[in-house]
Order: sequence, then structure tokens, then C-alpha cells
Amino acid sequence: MKLSKLLHVVSVAMGFIGMAMSAIAVLFWPAGVVWFGLTREVMLLCSITSLLAAIWIQIATIHHMMLERKGGIL
Repeated sequence: MKLSKLLHVVSVAMGFIGMAMSAIAVLFWPAGVVWFGLTREVMLLCSITSLLAAIWIQIATIHHMMLERKGGIL
């Protein structure tokens, strides 16, 4: 499996994890309740971080694919 395909799979997984975490935090998590040491605010911050990581990994994937096309991979 190429590294670019692996990066793409990881970015999609991170995106789905971030979307699921934000949906759970907004739809099902009562305000002020602590479950497993997490509050709604912490869960939303974690989901934002996960979504930003997914975007960053996708940009890295596009860059890596362009390097593969030009033959610039070491």
C-alpha cells in the first residue's frame, strides 16, 4: 500500500472520529455532566482537534501525491 493511500485512510478516519465526537457532544451530552472525566467542552475541543488533524493529514496527502507524480520521493 502506498503511503499516500495510507495517509488518505487515516485522514478520513480522523474526520469521521471528529464528526462523531462533535455529534455526541452536541446531541447527547448534557451540559455540566462529567462522564469518564470529560465534560461537553472538553469533548468539543477534542473533536475540533481531530477535525483539524484530518485536514492537515489530507493536505499532507495531496503534497505527497504530487511528489509521487513528479518522482520526488526519496
